[in-house]
Amino acid sequence: MKKIILVLLTFVSLVACNQPKVAYVDVKELMKEYKGTKETEEAMKAKSDGLKHKLDSLVANWQQKVQIYQQGAQKMSAKARSENEQSLMQEQQSIGQLQQMYQAQLQKEGEESVKGITREIDSFVAGYAKSKGYTYILGTSEDTQTVLYAQENMDITADILAQMNKSYKSKK
Repeated sequence: MKKIILVLLTFVSLVACNQPKVAYVDVKELMKEYKGTKETEEAMKAKSDGLKHKLDSLVANWQQKVQIYQQGAQKMSAKARSENEQSLMQEQQSIGQLQQMYQAQLQKEGEESVKGITREIDSFVAGYAKSKGYTYILGTSEDTQTVLYAQENMDITADILAQMNKSYKSKK
């Protein structure tokens, strides 16, 4: 009888020790409040503003040329008018192509930045899980309801965010 009780107690303690430790994080909140995300967004905005300034300067220069052309067009020969119009149209197309190139460049860099930040978060969460003994850390957000219900004490978003921001090294 004592052996049976001892075996049962051992079995119960083994089962209790092997219970998975589960928590969840709000991925959207991590992305939004992480210092790395904020710094990257600031850098992208600065770059976007710089490119916009370049384009605005080119457009203003082109508009000035159009205005000069319009003022002197009546005094020009048909050939000169045609050449000027063609030149202005080519310049306008070049500006449009440059704008598209800038937009594509910014979009690509933005996507790469998001991937990089996602990798940083994934890596940090994996290390956090190992150090705290979690079997699973689930990700959820308002947009993707992967966790339909969980007790609030299982939400470790604030703790992970605080530790990530504390360990963040600025890339500036």
